[in-house]
Amino acid sequence: MKVLKRMKVKEYLEERRKFGTLHFTLIDPHKTNAENAEKIASILKDIGTDAFLLGGSIGVDPIEASEIALKLKETGLPVIIFPGDLTNIVKTADAILFMSLLNSENPYHIIGAQVQGAFLVKKYGLETLPTAYIVIGYGGAAGYMGMARPIPWDQVNISIAYALAANMLGMRYIYLEAGSGSPQHIPPEVIKSIKKTVPEAFLIVGGGIRTKEAALSVAEAGADAIVTGNIVEEDIKKAEEIIKAIKKKD
Repeated sequence: MKVLKRMKVKEYLEERRKFGTLHFTLIDPHKTNAENAEKIASILKDIGTDAFLLGGSIGVDPIEASEIALKLKETGLPVIIFPGDLTNIVKTADAILFMSLLNSENPYHIIGAQVQGAFLVKKYGLETLPTAYIVIGYGGAAGYMGMARPIPWDQVNISIAYALAANMLGMRYIYLEAGSGSPQHIPPEVIKSIKKTVPEAFLIVGGGIRTKEAALSVAEAGADAIVTGNIVEEDIKKAEEIIKAIKKKD
């Protein structure tokens, strides 16, 4: 299997965020095969997506995931593993969000899976992006499978406290997750408050972002990157509108 040259993802992300909010396209190998992923990637690269996240909470086949990663890498954009579990770790990607689900009630999702996967990540030579994963509100499949205790939408100080603790623990990236299929996205006041408290963190926001208006509100609140997943699979035209909106394209 051919493995394309890897990018230096940290440097790439830092350079890209100087120009505004980034867009990450999430590809779930359980829902999308390599052929469809290639088509989606080609379209969204031309529109302006900045990177691809690869992973899912359930039913991920590592062989299929490896094939999809290779197809995504042909775009020249970074492919970052978004691990729902150990089966998501593939050597054909560039990097991995080395995540801890901080508000899980199961230690496995806080540190157990990370210990189990550490040697594999090292063996594959994946660049690690130390990430605090914080589930807020709805939670979706990620929250359910991760046994999270989602932070209520209106408990802003709790969300800030988690983000601050993550930053103090040295986690450079903070991922605020509303959950796949969430009826709403992360409230702008939560994003603003966290960004104000830990401005140096790379703030990623996903879940419930289905319209360009929602994406703009999240971007304007201070998100460094916006993630869309379901909408890419359901209505790629809406995904295009979201990317164009945050990139300020006509």
